[in-house]
Amino acid sequence: MLLATSATVRPGLLSWPAWQVLGGAARVLAGSAGHPLLPALDEAGISWQLLPGAGDGASVRSDGGAGMTGDGAGVSGLARLLAAAAAAWPGTVVWLCDPEGAPGQADGEPEALARALDELRAAGPAPGPGLGLVEVLRGSADLPGGHLLRLVAVMDTLRTECPWDARQTHDSLAPHLLEESYEALEALEDGDAAALREELGDVLLQVVFNARVAAERSDGTGYSIDDVADGIVSKLVRRHPHVFAGVTVSGADEVKLNWDAIKAAERESASGVRASALAGVPFGQPALALAAQLQRRAERAGVPPGLADDQGGPDGPGGDGDHGELGSELFALVARARAAAIDPELALRAAARRYRDRVHDWERARRS
Repeated sequence: MLLATSATVRPGLLSWPAWQVLGGAARVLAGSAGHPLLPALDEAGISWQLLPGAGDGASVRSDGGAGMTGDGAGVSGLARLLAAAAAAWPGTVVWLCDPEGAPGQADGEPEALARALDELRAAGPAPGPGLGLVEVLRGSADLPGGHLLRLVAVMDTLRTECPWDARQTHDSLAPHLLEESYEALEALEDGDAAALREELGDVLLQVVFNARVAAERSDGTGYSIDDVADGIVSKLVRRHPHVFAGVTVSGADEVKLNWDAIKAAERESASGVRASALAGVPFGQPALALAAQLQRRAERAGVPPGLADDQGGPDGPGGDGDHGELGSELFALVARARAAAIDPELALRAAARRYRDRVHDWERARRS
């Protein structure tokens, strides 16, 4: 019996079938005295021993890593050691596989080891009682989202063992956060689902990386990835009272109104003064997106639509010649786009992509 567990589940939190198998096994074998499940077995009074032939407590890994000892390396070498052990004892022999999901540990190793053992059994009878049926029992598995814990563990390892990762700061990571977000948007616009999946992973890495950097601060301003997650969970629950607090809404439009009202109340509570409807709009974003967000916020706050008519042209207050006139026209175009339920930033990006394609066609035609 090959007992597979998850590195993201606390050792000892096993299924009842797993505990039954462990309690009734003729032998429980581990490849290292440091296997995380062993303290739980000791507490339960279940005896175990190191795999014979593995050396004096040396780690035995089925991935062929440096810890592999015995009469071979990799899955096949471990399979031969286990086959010999199983042949020496009647009854069920349980092998504690390395927990899946630990940094550097690939998934699917228990199944690969089971196939190798089956091949050994099919090749001919083993000495003694022989190698019987080989099974994989999953004693614990990740919950949805459990793989995020793997990412956190890998990031912790990289931060301490990789020279490049160790020297990064919030400032040095800032360009990557922006770049990865744009690459995710590009994959979305291309309709490339596989690329979008990869790019979302890159964006997620920036979140985990920045949280890891923040966790190292000792000046009272530090926080961990759990603090980041707790913050967004609290915000989502607080701003969705129609889901979590029994509030009734008529539809998506009222959800948006409630969201803005709750957000404004949060800002007022934090500052002690009534916050502007435009508070928190990031002015570092692209200009079309900025204009659209300002107009959306103002509209939801009841600002008169006429204020979107920019008077900053060449003859208006604060006018700066052609720049002001063109800016006013662009601002008005944003208002037109919003009235037509069109995102102006995405519309301009789509036009830019069409232009790119036309230029590519022109270049190909010149070369032919």
